[in-house]
Amino acid sequence: MRWQVGPMGRRNAAIAVLAGLTILVARPVAALDAGAPRALPAQGTVEALFSPWQDVEGALVAALRAARRTVHVQAYAFTSRALAQALVEAHGRGVRVRVLADREQAERMENSRLPQLAAAGIPVALEVRYAAAHNKILLVDAEGEAPVLITGSYNFTWSAQAKNAENVLILRGHRELARGYLDNWRRHRAEAVSWEDYLKNEN
Repeated sequence: MRWQVGPMGRRNAAIAVLAGLTILVARPVAALDAGAPRALPAQGTVEALFSPWQDVEGALVAALRAARRTVHVQAYAFTSRALAQALVEAHGRGVRVRVLADREQAERMENSRLPQLAAAGIPVALEVRYAAAHNKILLVDAEGEAPVLITGSYNFTWSAQAKNAENVLILRGHRELARGYLDNWRRHRAEAVSWEDYLKNEN
């Protein structure tokens, strides 16, 4: 079936098209791209690890021990003694370590390592805006020439290594991708509550 469009229909269609073009022209190009996902060309190396068969925790500790300038953490659950110790050691040798974590998990887990990190002088902040701040990310030297981005399903817990089926990707040398993750980390940090302010509100 062919639809017949009369003069008024053609006129209205032309007006609609012109109105749409006017809106597009009036909007800045940046606004059209804001928040839009985009594909990045492959760079660097990718290492895939799977627990419980492989030593994921050991690989993460090694990456943290190799940090030279910065470490940014986004955690859902954080109970790993080895990872906490690696962060404290990095902080002790002058690396700027920053930690974001999910508030609900921090409150629920009696063996959370967040108090240990905060006591060591590492800035810790809790995400309070979301139903679950479910990111599991380590960024090592994100603004350097050889950044390391670690992400996957793996929580920073003993169970993730010993009991769960988890996956991790370690991406090295992709500067644009690492900085995109760092920008996202900063966006989340701007919405989070510092550990000190959280404790004040609790008392």
